[in-house]
Amino acid sequence: MASAIDLNNASLSNLPIDAPKYDRGSVRVGIAHIGAGHFHRAHQAAYLNLLLQQRLAREWGICGVGVLPADWTMRDVLSDQDGLYTLILENPDGSRDAQVIGSIVDYRYAPDDPESALQVLAAPSTRIISLTITEGGYRDPDGPAFTLITQALARRRDRGVPAPTIVSCDNIENNGEVARRTVLASAERMDPGLAAWVTEHARFPNSMVDRITPATTLEMAAEVRRDFGVNDRWPVVAEPFTTWVLEDDFADGRPPLERAGVLMVDDVRPYELMKLRLLNAGHQCLAYFAHLCGYEFVHQAAQDPLFAKYLLTYFDTEAIPTLPPVPGVDLHQYGRTLVERFAHPAVRDTVARLCAYSSDRIPKWLVPVIRDNLANDGPVQMASAAVASWARYAEGVDEWGEPYEVLDQLADSLIPIARSHRENPCAFVEISAVFADLSHQHRFVEAYRWALDSLHSKGARATLEALVQ
Repeated sequence: MASAIDLNNASLSNLPIDAPKYDRGSVRVGIAHIGAGHFHRAHQAAYLNLLLQQRLAREWGICGVGVLPADWTMRDVLSDQDGLYTLILENPDGSRDAQVIGSIVDYRYAPDDPESALQVLAAPSTRIISLTITEGGYRDPDGPAFTLITQALARRRDRGVPAPTIVSCDNIENNGEVARRTVLASAERMDPGLAAWVTEHARFPNSMVDRITPATTLEMAAEVRRDFGVNDRWPVVAEPFTTWVLEDDFADGRPPLERAGVLMVDDVRPYELMKLRLLNAGHQCLAYFAHLCGYEFVHQAAQDPLFAKYLLTYFDTEAIPTLPPVPGVDLHQYGRTLVERFAHPAVRDTVARLCAYSSDRIPKWLVPVIRDNLANDGPVQMASAAVASWARYAEGVDEWGEPYEVLDQLADSLIPIARSHRENPCAFVEISAVFADLSHQHRFVEAYRWALDSLHSKGARATLEALVQ
């Protein structure tokens, strides 16, 4: 087999897979994206690449902005590869589609050169600032992402540069509103006048994003070299399914995203709730039970009829009744499609990824379903059992007595509390920073304690069997 071709601008015309046909040198930065990790590169950057292929968005190229120390790896890879990377779509029939994405035309690494990052964020040509910083990144207005954004906004105001549109692409309910509140809190601390300027001029549309995208591994990079003849140090692998729903509320223009399949709407909330309470909360329902049953990959658990039945029961009886109608979507069919997507073996999404950082995810995705059903006298057994499975998982020891790492920013406090269940079965859900007053809700506590007791006395699989009977 011939050696793989290094991925960079000079090799574009010689690559054995689809690659940008547009002149990347003529593409100007119009979007600065903070957090250009695997999801952004499988999702938003792919949509922009499609527009560029159609010669529709040459003023809307992307500049990735790294704000965390760990982003130095992405800086080095994208620098060496001229911002290019390979996107591999794993089809249900086992085939794979590979293409090189060229919409990221610049990258700035703020920890080493904050001024360089500020320049692109404050530039008049940068009309959209987008973010994929995960759920926890919105907690701290003084964190690196929002400090950088606020400094750039101040510079724009002082120089008479129009305010940008700030687009959150994270899995948070009302993500645009959450981003707005955090930016305003950061601006208020710097200068109350800046906060007023942002309120008047900037826009923060809500969005819903959806594409299952596992983290890149060394094995994925090796497969791209072996199977496609491209030497890409950081390819992205994803499922073919993708959705982007975005409110059409922009401060200073936007690319023609609808030409790439983005659904532009007046109100994203119905689509957002559907995704958060079905896909994201469904992942949480599956994750901890799957780990406790010994599954390594998501598809292994989703292909198990017991897990599929549990997920569909949660969707049909607890999640969907809390949702408003979603234009053009059959919610029950969407739930069945989710189980099929979870069961897709080629995506190789890991259970460990779904189990990580649960204290950010469970309160935003699953607890609202429980609260709505408590308020409306709806069932809570399935979602309460998922919370119990997280509590059992947080003990850090599996059913065979083997320890494992619990990856969570609150792990130091969660683990000892979870291990105190024998003395106080409600200790975990009494963590008010995570659950607020949920431990005072009788119907939830009854369902939660039953599931936790069953997990300890009978194990995860027997608990699931009892739940779905």
